[in-house]
Amino acid sequence: MSGPTLREALVLRAALYRLIRDFFAGRGVLEVETPMLSEAGNTEPNIESFKTAFNGPAAARSGPRWLRTSPEYPLKRLLAAGVGDCYELGRVFRNGEAGRRHNPEFTMLEWYRIGWDHLGLIEETVALVQAALAMVGRTATLRSLTYRELFVQALALDPFEAPVEDLGVPLAGFGIRGEGLTREDWLDLLITHRIEPAFTPDQITVVRDWPASQCALARIRPGTPPVAERFELYLGSYELANGYHELTDAAEQRARFEHDLARRRQRGQAEPPIDERLLAALGEGLPACAGVALGIERLLMQLAGTDDIRRVLAFAFAEA
Repeated sequence: MSGPTLREALVLRAALYRLIRDFFAGRGVLEVETPMLSEAGNTEPNIESFKTAFNGPAAARSGPRWLRTSPEYPLKRLLAAGVGDCYELGRVFRNGEAGRRHNPEFTMLEWYRIGWDHLGLIEETVALVQAALAMVGRTATLRSLTYRELFVQALALDPFEAPVEDLGVPLAGFGIRGEGLTREDWLDLLITHRIEPAFTPDQITVVRDWPASQCALARIRPGTPPVAERFELYLGSYELANGYHELTDAAEQRARFEHDLARRRQRGQAEPPIDERLLAALGEGLPACAGVALGIERLLMQLAGTDDIRRVLAFAFAEA
C-alpha cells in the first residue's frame, strides 16, 4: 500500500468529517463537545492515560488532570442530564500506543442512541461505514456472527468451553511465552494473531455477544454462558469500532471500576481516580441506551489504501 499524499490525506479527512456530520444531522443526532481534561481517569488495565496538572487557583480545583482516552464518561453524563441522542468527533489520547496502526493522539467518533440495544446500533454503524466507503467508490460485504461462532468457524474451538491449555495450540510457532497468561489473554491473542489476519479485505465483519469477562461497560445477558451485549466491527483486518448495550447500574459500574483498579495494582500500574461524577449521573438515572466508539484514523487508512497511520495524519507523533 503506497498511501495518499499529504494533501490528499487532509482532503479525505475533511470529506469524511462532512459525511459524518451530514449522516447524523439527517438522523437527528446532536453534535456535542466535552472536556479533554478530567479529574478522573480511565481504570481499564489495558489502556494507559496521559497525566498532567493544573496549577491555577485552588478554587478552580488545581491538581492532577487526566487526558481523556475516550469521551464516554462525559457523554453519558449528558445523556443522564436529558440531552438525548448525541455524538462527539474529537481527539483522544492513549499513552504508550505507537506504531503503524497506533498514534498516541488520534480522533474518535463516539455516539449514543437512547432506547436502542447493541443490535440496532450495529445496523447504524454498518450504514455509516458503508457510506464512507461509497465516498471513495468502494463497497463491502457484511458478515455478522457471535463471538462463539467466530472461534468455532475459524479455529474449531469453543472459546467458552475449551480447556485453557487448548487455546495456546493454534499459537504454536508465534514464540508466545504463556507464563501468567489468563484465559482472556489467550483469547485476545487468538483474535489478533490467527483470526483478524484472515478477514477478507472488502468485508465488514461484526462480532457480537462477547464473554462476560470482557464486558467493559456493557450489560451482561444471562444465559449459558452469560455474554456481554457488546460488538466489535472490523473492516478487513482492521478493528474500527467497539459498541455496547450500555450498563446503567451505578453499583455494578463502581464494582467494575474497583475490579479494574485491583488488576492495575497487581500489575504495578498507576491507579487513576474513579469518575465519581459519572457514577453520580448513573445513580440519578442513565436512560437505556447503546453507544459505540469508532477510530477515525483506522477508517481513513482503509479509505486511503494505506497500512501506516502516519500517512493519514498531518503530523505523526514523532513529528509533532
